[in-house]
Amino acid sequence: MKHRDLAETNLLEPRLLRLFDALFSTGSVTKAAEKLGQSQPTISIWLARLRKELDDPLFIRSAEGMLPTPRAEALIGTARQALEMLRRLAELRPEFDPATAKRRFVICMTDASHITLLPAILAYVRRVAPGIRIEAAQIGGDTPRMLQSGEADLALGYISDLDAGHFQQVLFPQDWVCLANANHARIRDRITAKDFRREAHVLIRSGTGHQLLGDALREQRMVLDVALELPGFLGLPAIVGTTDLIATLPRHIGETLAHYYGLRVLDCPLAIAGFTVKQYWHARFHHDPASQWLRQLCGELFQQQEVRGLHRSGRPKRRRPRDFPS
Repeated sequence: MKHRDLAETNLLEPRLLRLFDALFSTGSVTKAAEKLGQSQPTISIWLARLRKELDDPLFIRSAEGMLPTPRAEALIGTARQALEMLRRLAELRPEFDPATAKRRFVICMTDASHITLLPAILAYVRRVAPGIRIEAAQIGGDTPRMLQSGEADLALGYISDLDAGHFQQVLFPQDWVCLANANHARIRDRITAKDFRREAHVLIRSGTGHQLLGDALREQRMVLDVALELPGFLGLPAIVGTTDLIATLPRHIGETLAHYYGLRVLDCPLAIAGFTVKQYWHARFHHDPASQWLRQLCGELFQQQEVRGLHRSGRPKRRRPRDFPS
């Protein structure tokens, strides 16, 4: 037999290895076919291919059945070792036990999500997965690349242009509200379009909201009296709570700030396009157990009734997450 280069060597198919083992064990084409769940003609075809690949008859018909040749006897140990390795490979499944895991998750999000989403994620993780570390990264134009490379595990928010190879899951829709001082001298239970034009405003320059609000103002040819612009939401509650300025922002962050700081939430009189908050991940990590656990956690925490189906109360209901299987 001529020795062939590795590049020219054909690797045996697993089914041919299984046939080799079955024929060696049973000494019968009929019994081997039954053991493998195949027809005798199929087994004959496989045996012909096996003989060709190994350049040896391997089994010779006799009154006692199919007798192995010396080469078959020499190869059976190696063949069975290869089958055992293939079985172990098939059985090998990565596991993730949140109770004992030691790892870091990087989640891309806006600074608004630091207030609305991150506390709930961290509270749950601290309770059921104390060895997990969470790192919040800024969501932006580099987020798709970070998800693909594995630098980030998940993104929470709204990404308008997403590259191929990414998955997304809807969490909840967002419309718009206005925030006002609870003791505002001119604004009480509602704010009209006239009030909206008349009052002075504080604007947030970052995030999805800034762009959509700006688009709505241009479309409706409205110019606001902007007294203050902020780069983020950190100082917003203190400003609104101590002045007569009005803030216009997505409902989730608006209602959260109002709840913690005693501000008044009002339906926004300006028609502003809504958007959907989603979670995003790359296909490379779609089947990764740790990533699956994180996505299930966020889905249970934040997917609201518009996605799951209306609850009887007709109001958003946040569900407490279960202990997800790894």
